[in-house]
Amino acid sequence: MAAISGELENVKFADLLASPVGALVGAFVFGLAAWLVGRALRRAVHRILLYDKRALMDRTTVHFLGQLAQIGVYLFAFISYAHLVPALAHLGTAWLAGASVFSVILGLAAQNTLGNLIAGVSLVLYRPFKVGDRLQVTAPTGLETGNIESVNLGYTILKTDDNRRIVVPNSLIASQTIVNLTSEDTRVLCSVPMSLHYEADVDKARSILTALARQHPKAQSVCGCPVTQVGPAGVVLTLSAWCANANDAFDLKCALLEEARTQFIQAGLVPPFPQHTVTLREAPKNREPRVG
Repeated sequence: MAAISGELENVKFADLLASPVGALVGAFVFGLAAWLVGRALRRAVHRILLYDKRALMDRTTVHFLGQLAQIGVYLFAFISYAHLVPALAHLGTAWLAGASVFSVILGLAAQNTLGNLIAGVSLVLYRPFKVGDRLQVTAPTGLETGNIESVNLGYTILKTDDNRRIVVPNSLIASQTIVNLTSEDTRVLCSVPMSLHYEADVDKARSILTALARQHPKAQSVCGCPVTQVGPAGVVLTLSAWCANANDAFDLKCALLEEARTQFIQAGLVPPFPQHTVTLREAPKNREPRVG
């Protein structure tokens, strides 16, 4: 009896989907169910990352897999709906015959999108970086540095220090050489160049610059202060010091450039300035032409 009642219910449901109104109602029901399941997946991913206080899971991988799962839910809902609707089920043979043509057209029309998707999968598998890492990438504006804000199916988004968002396609970021500035050792070597005149006392300038660096709270250790360049108007003295991170290195460089300039002027250490030597010669007298 239970089997007979189940068959009757299946028949009634199939008959309901056979009518145009029933097909629309079924499409609405399947779409609503897919949307609810996708929303539940998004909330589950959010809660998983929220309760992961010790960062045991990779946030980039979890986000990426969550997006793939949502796409899978919508595809499963569409295939199930097409299988249950009689009008669509009879078109299965035609769908299979046109699948190859449609795939070629889709591949040509969306080759950039598919390339970004495949590159995104490779980025998640090989994991050259993760959300929160600091990268240097080549953009149309030049070399850009920022922290990874998100890695989705098509694009990687970086947030720069001046609060700009750099949106890089996954296919581009997977094919270019990038610099990952995040590692277990977050220290950054800060280099501060100072130009001096040839007649300036280099040892005195070195002692002033080294003393300022050792007194600064953001300099962990001073490596040295050698002459790194000899130019046409003077020499370049470069101080090197380790800092805790890139922000401390930038602050240290700005502070040393300003403080060293003031103390160099007080000590009489003048900066170089371009010089040109002009030699005036008497113009040669015109020779008389030879008469041949």
